[in-house]
Amino acid sequence: MSYRIGLVGKPSVGKSTLFNAATMNDVPEGAYPFTTIDPSVGEAYVRVDCAAPEFDHTCTPNHGVCRDGTRFVPVKLVDVAGLVPGAHEGRGLGNKFLSDLNETDVLVHVVDFSGETDLEGEPTEDHDPREDIDFLENELDMWYLDILQKGIERYESGYQGEERDIEADLADQMDAFGIVEEEVKRIVLRLDLELDPEAWDEADKEALAREIRMETKPMVVAANKMDTAAAQDNWAEITDDPDYDHLTFVPVSAHAEKALKNGDRQDALEYVPGEEDFDIVADLPEEKVDGLEDIREFVNAYGGTGVQEAIETALFDVLDAIAVFPGAEQPQDDGTFLQDCFVLPDGSTAEDFAYFLHSDIGDGFLHAHDIRSGRQVGADRELDHRDVIEITTTN
Repeated sequence: MSYRIGLVGKPSVGKSTLFNAATMNDVPEGAYPFTTIDPSVGEAYVRVDCAAPEFDHTCTPNHGVCRDGTRFVPVKLVDVAGLVPGAHEGRGLGNKFLSDLNETDVLVHVVDFSGETDLEGEPTEDHDPREDIDFLENELDMWYLDILQKGIERYESGYQGEERDIEADLADQMDAFGIVEEEVKRIVLRLDLELDPEAWDEADKEALAREIRMETKPMVVAANKMDTAAAQDNWAEITDDPDYDHLTFVPVSAHAEKALKNGDRQDALEYVPGEEDFDIVADLPEEKVDGLEDIREFVNAYGGTGVQEAIETALFDVLDAIAVFPGAEQPQDDGTFLQDCFVLPDGSTAEDFAYFLHSDIGDGFLHAHDIRSGRQVGADRELDHRDVIEITTTN
């Protein structure tokens, strides 16, 4: 599992419920701050159309499962401890939150769209969810700004003992965010700034920190509790607000997903995660049936509970990741076929894939075969989503 998706948000918005719904782990849930203290890491899944039916075979997954031609591929989901305003100044769990957050590749910000919790995670009424979105982005921007300022000071002090470009010192200072010198330069120029920090005012520095943050910590907003009328009203208003055009929103009901998965586990329901409907297959008390029918109305209207979609949107739409199957056209001698499916960055080449599988395979890389076309491809051939690739190696 090469990617880590971070769940973030203020206390008591249903973040741990969403984590549990996605992973079916037993992480404590509660309507009070810091239910989660240490980050919980679980295995969630993203859906990929299985390639096996194209070859008239049945896959045999090593990890995850395949249901009716849909492969559920594991990814790591990290439930990061609850955030409160002032984290970048050390308030709440402060630096620990930010450090844990930096171990993730993309963020899913869980927001209570019903407006029933304030900025501190306390019960309230008519709270504007935009305040939650703004405060998290601001906390991250101020965190990045502090590190950016240290990079500027490093540049101005001549720390390296030689004259260097500003983008080099900023990249060195911010390398923990996974940004390199060329990307820093590109962002500076995109903002029409000079490559000279002496020409930057405070607004320029804040804008630069924000752009670097959006580039290196992209975010999806999981609009939770969308099965309430208040949340639906807020959704219509916020998603039409041009101030939030830079964000991707997904309507979510974490409690609905958890209820459906629990019912499926208990053989009371037949439910495939991410689907927009389910079947009740057991005799249940009337009140439970009524509750499930309310959930059915929601998932029919919104195309699912949103939990699966939020994770997949973060990975495939925001990060532009791709899924690749290693394998051959025919099953192995033991009958196994397309045992694995891996998620890789967009732009990954055949050689990158070989190294991803194992360093020895990469070191001995000769060529690859595109199983669908039957063609041999070279090391620099960029892979597409759902490619089936066989690697030929000397090792």
